[in-house]
Amino acid sequence: MNIKTIYSKFLECNSITTDTRKIEVGNMFFALKGEKFDANTFAKQAIEKGAKYVIIDNSDYFIDSKTILVDDALATLQKLANYHRNQLKTTIIALTGSNGKTTTKELINCVLSQKFKTTATIGNLNNHIGVPLTLLSFTKATEIGIVEMGANHQKEIEFLCNIAQPDYGYITNFGKAHLEGFGGIEGIIKGKSEMYDFISQNNKLVFVNLDDELQNEKTTKLKRYTFQLL
Repeated sequence: MNIKTIYSKFLECNSITTDTRKIEVGNMFFALKGEKFDANTFAKQAIEKGAKYVIIDNSDYFIDSKTILVDDALATLQKLANYHRNQLKTTIIALTGSNGKTTTKELINCVLSQKFKTTATIGNLNNHIGVPLTLLSFTKATEIGIVEMGANHQKEIEFLCNIAQPDYGYITNFGKAHLEGFGGIEGIIKGKSEMYDFISQNNKLVFVNLDDELQNEKTTKLKRYTFQLL
């Protein structure tokens, strides 16, 4: 089944879930796999609890027309999120950084929600699963979406940006978090700056704190809004 058809099924549902413990009647359930679990085994339970459709990637758990078999449930979730994003007129602000992402996201949402209909990442659901779930929570009424992006290795921010396709980007800071995964501070700077690379390649805008000399230096050739705290 192609992503356009799956999207039509998504529009029949009231929300997406990946956890059978949180299923409500009318949900679309994605059976994701991890190192120690395979949610395909919960397909029948998801339907019994009221899921309208269940996305599986193991044919052994196919039940009926409510089960949709795909090659990879996670990849389908990510493709669906990107497809949904492209159907909306929502302006998306993406942010990443070593520290302060969640707090900054909440502050941005608090301010912008005074004037706009906003939807933001819930908690710190900021990875390859959380970002798609955030995008799929946006509706046609969402004027501004605020998407937090986390990473612990190279190319992850690039991947998330390609799914979310932000209109604006912000990096809180470059700090010494996930040093092992990034291979040192230079790797962190390179990895987080993948957001700047996406913004530059797509002629979008970044917000830059001029008190941060390194970020100021890295964004001089980008379209940007600048500010200072001091």
